Amino acid sequence: MIDLYVYYKVREGDAAALAPRVRALQAGVGVPAQLKRRPEVRDGLQTWMEVYPGVDDAFPARLDAAARSAGFEGLIEGPRRAEIFTDLPTCA
Repeated sequence: MIDLYVYYKVREGDAAALAPRVRALQAGVGVPAQLKRRPEVRDGLQTWMEVYPGVDDAFPARLDAAARSAGFEGLIEGPRRAEIFTDLPTCA
């Protein structure tokens, strides 16, 4: 299992239009998800992060496919970037 973090920049003026699309995407992928943003705005851009904890290794590809058809074009600035994290093994 992995934890997937996807982050991207959102123009402040597009945030209200994008939020329901991201929430619909998250509701449709069938796993628990979180949507977060940095509290500060820089150069008119917010940084958003989607968090998908405890997903399988195939999930990032499924999410990418869903995101391409979710209608984010023109509402985010630059690419969506994904990072994968795993748990550290416990000491024996």
